[in-house]
Amino acid sequence: MTHRISCPVLSSRITSAAEAVTVIRHGDNVGISGFTGAGYPKAVPTALHDRMVAAHAIGEELSVGLWSGASTAPDADGVLAEAQGVATRLPYNSDPTMRKLINLGQVDYIDAHLSHSAQHMWFGFYGNLDVAVVEVTAILPGGLLVPSSSVGNNKTWLEQADRIILEVNSWQPRELEGFHDIYYGAALPPHRRPIELTEPMQRIGEPYLRVDPEKVVAVVETDLADRNSPFTPPGQTSNAIAAHVIDFLRHEVAAGRMPADLLPIQSGVGNVANAVLAGLDGSEFTDLVAFTEVLQDGMLDLLDSGTMRAASATSFGLSSLGVQRFMDNINAYKGRILLRSEEISNHPELVRRLGVIAMNGLLEADIYGNVNSTHVMGSAIMNGIGGSGDFARNAFLNFFLTPSTAKDGAISAIVPMVSHVDHTEHDVHVIVTEHGIADLRGLAPRARAERIIQRCADPAFRPALLDYTARAWAQRPTARHTPHLLDEALSWHQRYLETGSM
Repeated sequence: MTHRISCPVLSSRITSAAEAVTVIRHGDNVGISGFTGAGYPKAVPTALHDRMVAAHAIGEELSVGLWSGASTAPDADGVLAEAQGVATRLPYNSDPTMRKLINLGQVDYIDAHLSHSAQHMWFGFYGNLDVAVVEVTAILPGGLLVPSSSVGNNKTWLEQADRIILEVNSWQPRELEGFHDIYYGAALPPHRRPIELTEPMQRIGEPYLRVDPEKVVAVVETDLADRNSPFTPPGQTSNAIAAHVIDFLRHEVAAGRMPADLLPIQSGVGNVANAVLAGLDGSEFTDLVAFTEVLQDGMLDLLDSGTMRAASATSFGLSSLGVQRFMDNINAYKGRILLRSEEISNHPELVRRLGVIAMNGLLEADIYGNVNSTHVMGSAIMNGIGGSGDFARNAFLNFFLTPSTAKDGAISAIVPMVSHVDHTEHDVHVIVTEHGIADLRGLAPRARAERIIQRCADPAFRPALLDYTARAWAQRPTARHTPHLLDEALSWHQRYLETGSM
């Protein structure tokens, strides 16, 4: 590891993960690196799990507040959840074990916009950050760190934490040096100045994270892989949704509302998102650029084919094959892929200025266009809002994409009233299912309802939705702006809970 740790001061602090976690105390807030399973610490969480289990066995309390960039992995979130050692969690989680504890009420979960998480911590909204555990690719002299496969909130954690543990992971390619752009021009109000980024690939920072060596209490060596996201080829439903999106973009270009090479693209993760990216790769659109959170396999395909010129993100989210492809050709991607802090990748000012086209998923939408991205049946958290709100509210054009049904047709994604609201009707431009596309821009609520039902709802649910809207209109003669039957609005969800079908 001598080629990875060339700072004499910090090389003297190399220790085991078991020794490193002794600096973490009960009640500490711990900020860890990681975003969509990339760049998270691998050794320290497992060692902390073992310490928590041992403490609990002798009747001692040892739990922490756990902060991250976004989701991590079973060997980070998962093992700490198994140890019953997390009191609070923010700003995003997708681990099933942690999710279960959150929904059981055993972990307090703060589901936050990703663009807010670092600054709210800096504002003091979350309390003191006691310990940061950050994975890096290399440590250079003077406290310069080569970031790894994600950046997330690492800059803020390193600046604000009282004590720092660095994991130096030799699995991460040493050639990652130069892939990052870390902006150090942020300030607290009222001293903020505009972020002078006017093109997606413009560099406004430096390729390294900074750390005060005096705050580093331990350096842990690892050689462990990221949690690689499985890639499933898009199915018929996803491909149908993608085809609607591509046709709509053609329509927007023909109408003169965007250039022929489109505007910068943001894409959420998952099967539908990869299908849209594959659709773009087979279309006439070229010279594309991404300003997004996560670079997944579909975007790597676009870069490899030349359809996409470059991509700015905060993290990779690749499959095992995608990781191998990236590593095999890493030097060819340098200059075409840029990783930034999530306070920049998700910054509302930049999303609006660049005119981003945002594409994200949903759990359900109602007839007026309100969107629920996070809660199953109104109460149980799935993952979290992530960055979808950062992009949707500020995008030039936003899409919310979903299959029209779930659970083999038992659940309709289009309902009379959503059981939880993440994105209000004011922030939703276009809803897409395999059946069609509902462009809601410039429409009053009644017209929105007609378009969503007729074009996006599954045919099996359309008659009931049309019947609901007609009766709401008839029974609320003095409240017809967005009429609802309050005794029925959530009856579909209640019926599912009672019978297993809406």
